[in-house]
Amino acid sequence: MEQIMRKYPVGIQTFERIIKEGFVYVDKTDIVWELAHYATYIFMSRPRRFGKSLLTSTLESYFKGDRELFEGLKIMKLEKEWTPYPVIHLDLSSTKGRFTAQELRRALILLLKRQDVYEENPDEETPGEKLEGLIRRLYKKTGKQVAVIIDEYDAPLLDVLHDQATLDAMRKVMQEFYVPLKANEQYVKFCFITGVTKFSQLSIFSTINNLANISLEETFATICGFTEEELCTTLWPDVERLAAVFKITPDEMHDKLKLRYDGYHFAADAPEVYNPFSLLNCFLHGKLKNYWFASGTPTFLIKQMQHFHTDITSLDSLDVPESAFDQPTENMKDALPLLYQSGYLTIKDYDPDTEAYILSIPNQEVRVGYVNGLLPTYTGLDSGDVQLGFAAKFWKALRQSDIDLAMSHMQSYLAGIPYVEGFKQKLAEAATKEGFYEAVAWIW
Repeated sequence: MEQIMRKYPVGIQTFERIIKEGFVYVDKTDIVWELAHYATYIFMSRPRRFGKSLLTSTLESYFKGDRELFEGLKIMKLEKEWTPYPVIHLDLSSTKGRFTAQELRRALILLLKRQDVYEENPDEETPGEKLEGLIRRLYKKTGKQVAVIIDEYDAPLLDVLHDQATLDAMRKVMQEFYVPLKANEQYVKFCFITGVTKFSQLSIFSTINNLANISLEETFATICGFTEEELCTTLWPDVERLAAVFKITPDEMHDKLKLRYDGYHFAADAPEVYNPFSLLNCFLHGKLKNYWFASGTPTFLIKQMQHFHTDITSLDSLDVPESAFDQPTENMKDALPLLYQSGYLTIKDYDPDTEAYILSIPNQEVRVGYVNGLLPTYTGLDSGDVQLGFAAKFWKALRQSDIDLAMSHMQSYLAGIPYVEGFKQKLAEAATKEGFYEAVAWIW
């Protein structure tokens, strides 16, 4: 019998659309319900394209009281009242690419004006004043507290991390914008903020002193990403269909998926999770590719790694205290916090006696991505040279256990490194390239 094709929500981050249009949905609404009742002010950090936007959309539908969207889902056993609340949902990813404080102010104001519930008030001029006015008017109009949901709160700042003067100016704009969230606590039912990094000196961390950071909380460690259990139940038909494409057994297909896309931990004792973006793309296209890396290497990460002269070969097994990889972004002394927060490293183990974590590369996709995506940009080498030249030949020989051929490729490459007049410059170039391919060998 021909299998029924399933619809995969690749590029779709709206809970309502996923449910109404019958896309594949992994039910996490029981954890969403726990999150909604955990605290009033909550912050959660997760890597890009890991489901944060879908989570914020699900919370929006829940607080709006859209009960019909949740029929048949786990939350129905937990929620009894379904009281609707006014919701302000802001996605700050739309403010990327603003490189002055003035541009950022204008972008924030436009974002607020796009809210369905927005009303213009000539007395309100700054983004913070307009946000405060919006919260208070909604409370007065409905008689109910407001749910404020902010996705990618740090998006405006990431691209200017390397420019301290610009960062300071833009941070002041963001501080003014976030102050009303604390100042109007009596009008706020729930406030949820997501991002990649943790800027402690922003007002949400310095003035909202009761903000609960759940980034490393075991209870919410699997709220983004797919667990092994979810792959073997809800997503198992997709594994079986993919196995048929590859002409292997479902169990063999499972092992390939696990090797490539699994391995993320967001708490010490939490289950591993698969990268949801890559897994869904794999099901959609029927190919094992590195979809997460193909979606782009963050510029801010590259610049910080270059700034701190990060040793790429030291990242595979790091024994560190929590304070080392969960530092506030503005207090970083190396790129480790960003590598973890961005998903290039993950928790692999925890020693309760020393309170130390072991951080490592999550899976094969990230390992390959270091060579094909991160390292070429980091070192300045051409990505085509990496993907089609020495690295590909060298890895293919190693994969075939042909050490002689691998060494032959290595010797041919090294022999091609120029050593002529102006040797200091050439030597520096060679050192860069040799160091790069040393890193390539290490990663494979």
